[in-house]
Parts: sequence; structure tokens; C-alpha cells
Amino acid sequence: MKEFVISRCRPDQSSPPSRSTLLSIDDQGRILHADQHAEAVLGYEASELQGHPVQTVLASRQDDPFAPANRHQIERGQKALVTFRHKEGFFYTASLSLRQESRDSDKAASATISYRSSANIDPILVRSAEGSAAFGAWELNVSQNDMAWSEGLFRILELKPGTEITPEQALYYCQTGQPRVRAMFRRCIRDGRPFSLSLSILTAKQHVRQVTLNGQRLSNNTGAPKLGGILVDHTRDMIRDNDLRKAQTLLAATTQATSDLTAAVDTNLNLLHCNHAYARQFAKLFGVVPAVGQNLKTLLEDFPNERRLAERLWKKAFERDSFVVEMPMAHLNRDLPVFEFHYQRMTDEQGEPQGAVHVARDVSSRTNHAGSSDYRIRHDPVTGLMNRREFMNRLQRALEQKKRRQSCDSLLFLDLDDFESVNERVGNGTCDRYLRELAGNLGIRVRQRDALARLSGDTFAILIENCPQNRARQLGDEILSLIADFVFEWQGQTVQTTASGGLLVMDTDAPGEPEQLLSQAADLCHTAKTSGRNRIHTASAIVRQADDITAGQQVDQIRAALDEGRLILEYQSLKPVASATWGDHIEILCRIPGSEDNQELLRPDQFLPIAERYDLAKRLDRQVISTTLEWLNQHELLEPRLKYCSFNLSLASVLDDTFADFMEQSLRHISFDPSCFCLEIREAHATQYPDDVAVLCDALHRVGCKVALDGAGASVESYSLAAKLPVDIIKLDRRMVANLEEDEVQQVMVEALHRIAEAAGKTTVATFIENDDTLRKVRTLGIHYGQGFRLSRPQPLAELKPVAVDLSTGRIGG
Repeated sequence: MKEFVISRCRPDQSSPPSRSTLLSIDDQGRILHADQHAEAVLGYEASELQGHPVQTVLASRQDDPFAPANRHQIERGQKALVTFRHKEGFFYTASLSLRQESRDSDKAASATISYRSSANIDPILVRSAEGSAAFGAWELNVSQNDMAWSEGLFRILELKPGTEITPEQALYYCQTGQPRVRAMFRRCIRDGRPFSLSLSILTAKQHVRQVTLNGQRLSNNTGAPKLGGILVDHTRDMIRDNDLRKAQTLLAATTQATSDLTAAVDTNLNLLHCNHAYARQFAKLFGVVPAVGQNLKTLLEDFPNERRLAERLWKKAFERDSFVVEMPMAHLNRDLPVFEFHYQRMTDEQGEPQGAVHVARDVSSRTNHAGSSDYRIRHDPVTGLMNRREFMNRLQRALEQKKRRQSCDSLLFLDLDDFESVNERVGNGTCDRYLRELAGNLGIRVRQRDALARLSGDTFAILIENCPQNRARQLGDEILSLIADFVFEWQGQTVQTTASGGLLVMDTDAPGEPEQLLSQAADLCHTAKTSGRNRIHTASAIVRQADDITAGQQVDQIRAALDEGRLILEYQSLKPVASATWGDHIEILCRIPGSEDNQELLRPDQFLPIAERYDLAKRLDRQVISTTLEWLNQHELLEPRLKYCSFNLSLASVLDDTFADFMEQSLRHISFDPSCFCLEIREAHATQYPDDVAVLCDALHRVGCKVALDGAGASVESYSLAAKLPVDIIKLDRRMVANLEEDEVQQVMVEALHRIAEAAGKTTVATFIENDDTLRKVRTLGIHYGQGFRLSRPQPLAELKPVAVDLSTGRIGG
């Protein structure tokens, strides 16, 4: 455990710190205790901080007191300047010092270290030490003029150990300084003063080496003078130092010869190198000349917006091999040149990041001169991002490429929440600067291949190409978090807001018109805003067969049916194919009733895309299940016969963490066993979200329900999912069953999928059996159950009745 004293710094550094508080932090970085002054300094009451990570009150990870730079500084008894985040959202600088440290999670060690005389050390260890450290020991008996060398000294001189050699002959290996060596020996014999000489020697194999000769007088009970010492080889260090000096000279000459801004930092943002061009531009913008060894965070202390942007850029450079960004070096209140920054990560031999370097080239002439009018036509003048016109061209090119390749692309439409009131509060000038810096941060976060554009005042769009749907969802959530956490400060004013988004997934059947796609993404964003803001609503793109008026009428029709509880429920039976099985096996189907203006029923292929688009799919799933369970609860005579009752789940329900809890609560109040209910998950959803589906399967199994994989065989992952996914039933895709009796290849695929499922202990169901030939082939392949118009057609749920039994007291069931 460590106790830290946090003291807020006054703007006038000559004044003493204004306020301070005490925090106790354990070895895992959790806050154990805060004193009564925590609210005055951090904005949090002491009880609010207990148990939370220390990052709650820090501006970034670099400000962590356990980070290497801060930890070493604090452990030396010095104060570290750290940027804190107040509960109200603003940032401020405070000093951090260590008051007390104790190891509350470590047990006392029981090991000990004992002294052992060098005479008792194994000679093998001595030889290993001499070889590793490149040194050798010598001993001179003056009275007998007899010198003894260790094996290491022979190796340094490249002599065979044990070679006969006299002290005088050994001096011949010294190319320079022979008189000094003799003088040092004589002085040491005379008055006992130790010596140390740096020498250049020539080995027996004519190699030059830089060594240090150390000697001292040794105690001798006989009174005869005796000297001893070591010879240390520094050749490797000398070569490394020479190489380092050459590299530094080459680097300095190369970077000084260019007008590009070149700078290199370590992972703590300490400057390792910068050329004159970088230093001049930095001094021009921020009024201070940077020097090697200084920290960028300290140099930009008076420019919080630029400091945070620099931290994000360098952090991204540490995480990626390289990337390029185009922006001004700072966002100040004057016209500044635009630079093209090329960032490159530096790593050690193990691949760990050691720092990064950037080279920035002035591209203002390309963006501002008359010759670059095309650039101004294609880019937003405030943020420098693509404008709407260029973004629509990019989207059109992506759609044309999509016809020639299989890929999953997405369109993310973003709208800042309540930005009009922000504009009224701080003014247009501050909002433009906010949008410019926000655009820079978004440019850092999105992938290099993606297209980022500003469509209008407070709306942005991102084209996410060749990215799975689950990763696109994660990217959208990360961007929303970035916008919510982004704080812009300008002339005493603070701007911070959230955003709502619509993520439109463009599958193979997406419309080919960019305007339609953008309109659908904007509708999804509007749904996210009406659902509470600061969220993303996701749906797949649909080819519009009807105009917007018709789509709006269908939305109203769905909402009216949900609000009034008028869903029409039907069931379709599943029949045993391979062997006779007792009991009813059904799948629940839903229809949306017509309205006063339109009496036509809406079938699933009509209402499901619209329900997903307007965030109604999850509510629809739950109401179908609740209505069915309520009806079954009123027909308890069905309980002995009902062996299987399945419901189809939308993607919204699959990704809903609370769905399993909803099923558990719903099944508590009916007499039917939970094991007779099954939830069907589409294979496409299981392929895109395998981890989420596996978690949902486990949760539903704990409730007691079964899980089915619907549409199996539609992709190459079908066989792996059938074997490994924790489901109970495999329902074959309709494309595998169609023309099954004529297609021998399809028969082999169906049989293989059936055998895999059967080996994994799962039941198989063939869907869309429309004729006798298909039924016979399904029965031949050993499929367990069949479903389709040949076996039974959908019927109203009200017609599901128990078998009639005539007793003397009357008829039961029927």
C-alpha cells in the first residue's frame, strides 16, 4: 500500500500549494482511503472513491503514479507533476509525493544470503564470470619476480592458458604506456598506493583492444611484498560507443539537412532528438525552444488542448508500426501551416516499443494555393476532412468495388447531441475550433483505410470498409466514448458533448445508391437520439421496395400492434422423420395485423428489416414470447404433450445481456417445463458474434431452455459451429434442402453436417420440405425432424389443442 499526498498547484508557482489531500492506494492501483479534503481537491467525496481504480481521477495513463517515470521520481523522494481530472470534467495540474509505503499484499520472504569465501567458489563459476565480464586476475610475488595469471587474462591476450611468459615479455603487448606501467608497479611496491591505467594493447593475434589495468598491494604475513589486480577488456563498450557516436552524427547530419520537422521521443514523451526545423517551428508556436531530454508534456503545459492531442498521436504511434495524419501542428487563433505527419514506431530486439519518431512536411502550398482548388472543393474548410460531395464519391466507388468482391462494409452516421445549445453558449469561433480538434482526434482513431467526412455543421460520417460487423460495432462504441471523453478548453470556456450514431451494415443485398444508404444511416441515428442519445443503433441496409411514406406507415403499424397487444401468432409443426416420437413439436411464427388504412398482414420478411431499423426487434421478440407463454398458461392440458416450442431471436435479442434474465422471469409463472422451450439463433449471427452467442447459450442452458442454430449450412463455418457451439438443435438452411433429391453434392454436404451434429449429441431438423421426393431423401440421410408445407402448414396458435379423450364424465381436451 502507498499513501500519496496530492497538492493542487497555483498558477503563480511562487505561491505555496493551495489545497492538498491524502490518498491510500493498494498494490493493484485501487483507492483504499481518502481523507476529508478529497472533495475540495478532486471533487469526489471520500466514499465515492473507495474501491475505484486510481485512473478515475487521472487525465491519462501517463499520469499514473505507478508508471515507471512517476514511480522512480516519487521513490527518490521527489514530487511528480501530474494532470488530474476533476469530477466536473476539467483538468488541472497537481504535485504528487509519497508519504508512506508498505507491502500489504506480499508475505515476508524466508530466504537468506550468506557469505562464502572466494576460495570455496567452484573454479568453473570463476571461469564463467571472467569470460562473461571479459576480465582476468593477476598476482605478482615481487621477491621471486613470479607472476600468476587467471585463465581470463590469457584469453584477453589471445594466448593459450598456461603459456610460459615472463612479466617483461608481457609488457611487450602494451603498445603505449610501458614506462607508466613500470612506474605504477614500483610506486605500489614502495608505498602501497593502488593504481588504475587505461591502455591500448595488441594481442597475440594482432588485435587492438582497450583495457584497464588495476592493481593494489596485497597483505602478506611473511612480509614479502605482493601485488594483485585485474585486467578488464573494454573493447566491446568502445566499439558500441563509437558506433553510437557515428549513428548520432549521421542522424544529426541527415535531419539537419532537411526542412521537414523531425522529432523522436521515448514512451514517456521525453525528447530523444529534434532537428533545427522542428525547434524553430515549436518555438514559434509555443514560445519555448525544445531541447533533447525535455518532456513534451512539460513543454506544452500551458497549451492543454495541444498537449492532449500530442499525447494521443504519440500513443497511437507506440501502438502501430506507422501511420500518416494531415493537420496543423497546433490549433491556435491564427492561420497556421498544414503539415503531413509520418509517424514510425521504434522497438527493441524483443519487439517492445521504445519510442517513436515523426517527420512532418509542410503541405500548405498543396491545400491553400490557387493550384489546389480541387482540394478545397473536396474538403471541409473548417476541419480539413472530406466534405459531403467527396464522401458520396468515395461511397459510390466502394459500392462499385463491392460488386466485384465479397466484403462486409459499414456506414457510421454521427450527430453531436445538443450542439446547437453549445453553439449558443460559446459562440461559432470556439465551436469551429472544437470541431477542428475533434476531427483530428477522430482521424487518429479510425483505421487508415476508412473514409472520415464532415457532412454538415455537427454531423460526421465514416465509411468502414472490409470490416466484420462485430468489429464495426466495437469501433463505433470506441468513437462514441472518444467523443464523450473529449474536453476542449479555449479562453476560459469548456466544450464537451456526446454523440448519437447510426451504423448501417451493407451486406450483399444493399442498395446501390449512396443517397439511399446515407438516408438509412441517418434514420438509424435519429432512432438512437429518440432512444436516449449517446448510443449507436445498428441495422442492415435494405433495398427499398416502397417509398418513405409506406415505410413510415409500416412502422406505425408495428408500433400499434405492440402497444395494443394485437400480434397474430401462428405455429408450424415439426414432424419426426427418422423414427416416431410422441408429443407436439412446434415453432411459433408472428404476423403483424393490418391497420385501418391498410388491412394487409405484414409477414416476417416485410416487418423484420423495418423492426430492426427502428429498434423495435427486441421488443417484438419479448412480446411474442410473453404472449405465447400467457396463452399456454391458460391451456394447461397441453403440458403433457408439448415437447418442443421454439422462438426465433433477432440480433438485438442475441446481443442483449438481459435476455436470459427475461426468460428466467417469464418461465417462473407457468407450469410447463423450461426444457420444452427452445430459442433459435441465426447462423449468420453466430458467425459474426461467436463469443456473445456462446455466452447466451450457456445462460439459456442455466435457465433450462434449449438453443437451436437456425440456417446451418449457409456458410463454410457451419461444420465448425455444429461441432463446437453449445447448441442442442441444428436446423438446416433452406438452400441445403432445396433440390436435395437431385443434387448429389448437396446430399453429401447435408449428410456430413448431420453426422457431425449427431456425433456432438445434437438433433437435426430439415426445413422447407415441400414435396415427397425431398421428404424421402431427408429420411434416407437420417435427419431426425422435418419441417415444411409437405408436413404441415402454419396454423393459428388458437387451433393448437390437446387430444380429445372421451370419459364417462365427459370429454377432456379437443
